[in-house]
Amino acid sequence: MSAFISYLEDFHAVSILLRLLLAMLVGGVIGIERGKQGRAAGMRTHILVCIGATLTSLIGYYLYERGMATDPTRISAQVISGIGFLGVGTILLKGRFQITGLTTAAGLWATAAIGIALGAGFYLGALVTFAVIVLTVTILHRIEYRLTKRYSRFGMYMEIRDTASVRTAIDRLHASYTVTDIQVTPPRSGKSESVGIEANIHVSSKDVRVTPEDVAHALEAEDYVLFAIESI
Repeated sequence: MSAFISYLEDFHAVSILLRLLLAMLVGGVIGIERGKQGRAAGMRTHILVCIGATLTSLIGYYLYERGMATDPTRISAQVISGIGFLGVGTILLKGRFQITGLTTAAGLWATAAIGIALGAGFYLGALVTFAVIVLTVTILHRIEYRLTKRYSRFGMYMEIRDTASVRTAIDRLHASYTVTDIQVTPPRSGKSESVGIEANIHVSSKDVRVTPEDVAHALEAEDYVLFAIESI
């Protein structure tokens, strides 16, 4: 068994083919899960990232085997930083308080790392990492959802009549909700005397689920509030 593993770790046509095929398989499985979630980077993107990373690792070892004075890991080292630019393209800012795509970006980076490991012949590390990633984006995703679904978080913007009511409005938010990231902003209406306030509101939905519309209506009941809407 050890002789067979050593054979696969050697640099020859069979091991090269195996590494590239494993990269295709591993990248595809991770990408399928992201595709099911409706993410921009799906199966094909992850396959291309993993195969590309594997190939760059293989190129380094190929040049080293050819007797060239080069570090076999030098080329693949650039993949880690380069994938960061690709990952940025999957991150979307949805409003002031909502960011999506971070998991997909991290998945692309981890997939590239698996590709580098496969290209280097580090099969055990690559396959264990693959298993952990699949576990994280499937089973742990469900656990995380169950732990956090009891809470609702959203941004809220309200516009008040004048600066004299700023403290009253902020105290009202703290008294009724768990709020973070309160910001006093220019009024969206354009009225020079008005003041805008934005806040990230955390509402426990253990008993009753409170929607942004419910919060907006409650705030608009105050005489100093001109209007309140979900922040986008």
